[in-house]
Amino acid sequence: MIKSMTGFGKSTSEISNKKITVEVRSLNSKSLDLNLRIPYIYKEKELELRSDISKQIERGKVDLTVYTESTQESLPIAINKTLAKTYYNELKSLSEELNEDKQNLLALVLKMPEVMKAEREVIELDETEWKEVINTVNKAIEGFQKFRSDEGKILSNEFETRIGIIYRLLEEVVNLDNARVQNIRTRIKNNITELVEKEKIDENRFEQELIYYIEKLDITEEKLRLKTHLDYFIKTMQEPSGGRKLGFISQEIGREINTIGSKANDAGVQKLVVQMKDELEKVKEQMLNVL
Repeated sequence: MIKSMTGFGKSTSEISNKKITVEVRSLNSKSLDLNLRIPYIYKEKELELRSDISKQIERGKVDLTVYTESTQESLPIAINKTLAKTYYNELKSLSEELNEDKQNLLALVLKMPEVMKAEREVIELDETEWKEVINTVNKAIEGFQKFRSDEGKILSNEFETRIGIIYRLLEEVVNLDNARVQNIRTRIKNNITELVEKEKIDENRFEQELIYYIEKLDITEEKLRLKTHLDYFIKTMQEPSGGRKLGFISQEIGREINTIGSKANDAGVQKLVVQMKDELEKVKEQMLNVL
């Protein structure tokens, strides 16, 4: 079935006091254009992650971002006691010399540079954490693919509607065709009669020339090919990732419609051709968004 190239997916998980969030979104593109943003700690796994994502997401301008945040209320605090004592003694001595209040010196000391530091864990990738990252990425892509499928159903309904209208217009062209040929024959004969006296017309030669001319305006093959292309379009909609093929088929549909219009030499048929072109343009506009 058809899938849209536009998609969005998000997943979150928690492991070892850390929250992992993955977001993936995409827009139209002729090929896979993957923009991957991950924390520095995962950089050594970037190629592996890119390869895995590329296998699942075939086409589109894709942005995939991995965020991490600590779920701890605060990081462990370390106090540099030696430095704190030095600050305290110096401030106490200065206060005595200046005859200033020595209260709250400790609070002041704790604000001094390098006295208090948040202890950070050594930045080293844990394989268990990485497996959870991969699992979260896959869940986000799963949601992303569902989004694409849901959008694809909307596109499918649109295509079926537009192609169905072209089918009906083609049937009207078929119904008008016999009358069209007879009208052309009558019009040419009347025009010649106005210019040349009837007894001077060689009926056999005239009939031969008329048949030759009408053969050039025959649209039997074009009608058949157009129906074949329409059938093929509907069939290809059931194939996975058939966006490019559908694009080629729509070009062929347009070519046959244009040929019918150029050969029609009939106002009624040309009016139907204009309507078919209008419906086909609506198909082509949405075709850009098909995977």
